[in-house]
Amino acid sequence: VAKANAAIFVREHSIIKGNPDAKVELVEFFDPACGTCAQFHPYVKEIMKKNEGKIKLVYRYAPFHRNSDYAVKMLIGAKKQGKFEEALEMMFDTQQYWVQNHAANLDVLWKILHKTSLDMEKLSKDMMDPKLDLIVAQDLADAKVLNATKTPSYYVNQKPLQQFGLQQLKDLINSEL
Repeated sequence: VAKANAAIFVREHSIIKGNPDAKVELVEFFDPACGTCAQFHPYVKEIMKKNEGKIKLVYRYAPFHRNSDYAVKMLIGAKKQGKFEEALEMMFDTQQYWVQNHAANLDVLWKILHKTSLDMEKLSKDMMDPKLDLIVAQDLADAKVLNATKTPSYYVNQKPLQQFGLQQLKDLINSEL
């Protein structure tokens, strides 16, 4: 499936970290309300740091948890302010406070994001842009085509991580380096 759909791994709106011309492309479908995504985030950052210049990380949205599509819109709005990483770090670091019973509590998350350097008024306006719904819908459609049914879902040079686990992810990345 992945090879037949190579063009859908990276979209114009995708967040890309690392060397855009790197030998290895790591695509992560994530949900900001996903506990496993938050747990794996520091490991992915560590892998990126250890292999600086050798890996391109592509973030894709997969808001599978209830109300997490709004959390994704907050991240997209933060990206418009050049503060995607700051917002993502805050969301993952404080997830225990704003995710309850696998659902995003947006009132709590909004209060938490007030503690960042985000312009909250601008964020509020940006979240109303219908284009954000299209971005979320596109990433969800791409996830479906690629059989990314849970988060996080990883693809290394368009190869899916067959068996989920940190060592398996490292092994797949190393096999491509």
